[in-house]
Amino acid sequence: QVQLVESGGGLVQAGDSLRLSCAASGRTFRIYTMGWFRQAPGKEREFVAVITWSGGSTSYTDSVKGRFTISRDNAKNTVYLQMNSLKPEDTAVYYCAANERSYTNSARAYDYWGQGTQVTVSS
Repeated sequence: QVQLVESGGGLVQAGDSLRLSCAASGRTFRIYTMGWFRQAPGKEREFVAVITWSGGSTSYTDSVKGRFTISRDNAKNTVYLQMNSLKPEDTAVYYCAANERSYTNSARAYDYWGQGTQVTVSS
C-alpha cells in the first residue's frame, strides 16, 4: 500500500512558474513509475508526465514539452513537477500517481493516486 500527497498548487498569472510536489509513503519500495495527470472542469483526465523511479527516464505530453520538468528525489520518496511558462490552458486539478510495474501514460496502469492539487493560471 502506497499513499501519495500532492502540494504546491495555487493561483498564478500566465507566464509564471510553479512547482508541485508529491510525497509518497508506505510501501514505496514497490513503486516502479510515478506520473502526473491533470483534469480541467468538464474535461477528461489527461496525462502530463511520467518518470521511472530507478532510471529516471521521462516522458511528457506534447502540450507541456519544453515547459514542464518531472523529477524525483528517491531519498525523500518525492516526485516534483516544475511548471514554467504557465498558460491558462494549464488550469486543472493535478494528480500524482504511482504504479508497480510499467512505464506508461495510461491511467489504468496506475495503482495509487493522490488527492489532487488545484492549479489556476490567469490570463
